[in-house]
Amino acid sequence: MRALVRGRDERAQRLVEMGAEIAVGDLTDRRTLVPALTGVDTVYFTYPIAAGVVPAAAHYASAVLEAGTSPRTVVMSMGPAHRDHPSRLGQAQWLAEQVLEWAGLDLLILRVAALFHENVPVLHADTVRRDGTMRNSFGRGPVPWISGRDAAEIAVAAILHPERFAGPVVYPGGTEMLSHDQIAGLLTEVLGHPVLYEPVSAQQWRRELEDTAAARPGEVVNAAMAQHISSVAQVVAGGGPAMAADPATIAGWIGRQPVGLREFLRDNAASFR
Repeated sequence: MRALVRGRDERAQRLVEMGAEIAVGDLTDRRTLVPALTGVDTVYFTYPIAAGVVPAAAHYASAVLEAGTSPRTVVMSMGPAHRDHPSRLGQAQWLAEQVLEWAGLDLLILRVAALFHENVPVLHADTVRRDGTMRNSFGRGPVPWISGRDAAEIAVAAILHPERFAGPVVYPGGTEMLSHDQIAGLLTEVLGHPVLYEPVSAQQWRRELEDTAAARPGEVVNAAMAQHISSVAQVVAGGGPAMAADPATIAGWIGRQPVGLREFLRDNAASFR
């Protein structure tokens, strides 16, 4: 296995200790990608919830063509990847996948159509600690949830066992349906003190996230993410389409029972204290 890393830091060293070969490069620098692709027959393409995925995809596709290889490419995508979605990151993800298709690459695209467990501490730990509330614009209806670990193992399964997937575009759903009121109830149970869900407008939540991004530059929450997640929430709250949870299919892909949100919150309770 070869891992593309932006620098030789402690995270890269952990990969080396796990047996990975390291290639130093960046999806924003096409020149570094051609040597990284030499001798590679399968690639996992993923990008953070931030601006820049379209040029990253173009650099990757161009490098593949120059390297003269034809690797099968597994793409970690998102449910909002659509040309008409109000999320600008959703639109950009769709366009990035169009670029990869135009390049004639062999693709398996995993459009995960669920919210990640990790969103809960990233987006709400501060207010849970401060005043025992979770505020967002998703509304009170149930939405599908999945753990980052399970999503990562779906990607591993797509790399190692492509026959399990009816590609080229697959929509992994969540493993359970939960409303934010129910999540507040789970946090109340785990933390031993009341946690309440407070719905707010998409505009207010976006402003709050943008303030967080400005106060903590370089962390997970950024301005592009603020526009993205508040737009996704607005669609959900407005009754937009949502996939039902399908834990049986995910269990079949990853070979074990998926992680539940209650278990995730219990294991990460310190984040909210």
